[in-house]
Amino acid sequence: MKRTVFVVALFAVLLQGCVFSPGQHMTPEDAADEIGETGPVTVLPINAQTVAQHQSLYRPEPVPAALYGYKPGDYRIGAGDGLQITVWDHVELNSPTNQEPRAQGTQIVRNDGTVYYPFINSIQAEGKTVSELRNDLQRALSRYLTDTQVDVNVQNYASQRVVFSGSFKNAGPQVLNNVPLSLIEAVSRAGGDDGSGNLAGLILKRDGHEYLLDIDTLNRKDSKLNGIYLKNGDQLHLGNNRANKVYVLGEVNSPQVMTYGTSTFTLLEALGNAGGLAQETANAEAIYVIRGAQDRSKQPATVFYLNAKKPTAFLLARQFDLQASDVVFVGPSDITRWNRFISQLLPSATVVATGNALGQ
Repeated sequence: MKRTVFVVALFAVLLQGCVFSPGQHMTPEDAADEIGETGPVTVLPINAQTVAQHQSLYRPEPVPAALYGYKPGDYRIGAGDGLQITVWDHVELNSPTNQEPRAQGTQIVRNDGTVYYPFINSIQAEGKTVSELRNDLQRALSRYLTDTQVDVNVQNYASQRVVFSGSFKNAGPQVLNNVPLSLIEAVSRAGGDDGSGNLAGLILKRDGHEYLLDIDTLNRKDSKLNGIYLKNGDQLHLGNNRANKVYVLGEVNSPQVMTYGTSTFTLLEALGNAGGLAQETANAEAIYVIRGAQDRSKQPATVFYLNAKKPTAFLLARQFDLQASDVVFVGPSDITRWNRFISQLLPSATVVATGNALGQ
């Protein structure tokens, strides 16, 4: 009699196995009904229309015209620069000690912006171009010399620089010279990012303003980053990607937390990095992206779902951009839930059956 009651009870539980099966699972209806502390949830399918609307909302900000509209002029001399000054046919000026010609050395611009030269003592150099200083020297020396011909070159550049900080491989100052330095060339000199950089989070500080730039858009045909040139005093800070995390959970081969340092990180990339769907356990019709709202008072949390029963659905996954803190969840198939329920139930059933046998 006891055995009969046990069998009936076991059969009744098995009939409800899908309802009480262990582990997490979700349907679009589940998400739509989720109203609690997080507020209402918007449920959207991942289709061509959703992808198009989604991409238009999260495109990177355009590069401000104030940046790509700046074009460097001629280099202007500053304190600390080393100048090479030559007066032709006057060896005594170029080599007043009758030793190594001064043309082989340099005249350092002093902190007050002046340089020393015979006959004229000091002359203002800071803020002038090479041509302007050459003309000033020639005009000043013509009071003492006839047929004066002067040549001026900057031999050591030191007064103008830009500073790199953050996740660059070679952070620190870079000196500017008479060749205009573009943003892209400067980033290349700094060695790019050290592996932890957020390429979509480059901050350019200039004249009291901060501009957020996305280096990752450089390969786009409409990118204007190539037209940005740096100027003295610019600061470039490359943030890290620690905040750029997505969580891939559920029936994938390698559940994990992923960080990314680019402006776009797609659902397909996330699934691929996680080793793809677990073929024996995953429900390809239950791929979800769970996105919390930044401001719950203005925007509800959103759950996107993808039916990838057909492989062509991964074309949509390749176009769907994830955001920081997104949770990608792949649900289990019905048979997986059933098997897990049975695997947990059978040990308990064995214990009950053993106890029943001993009781007899």
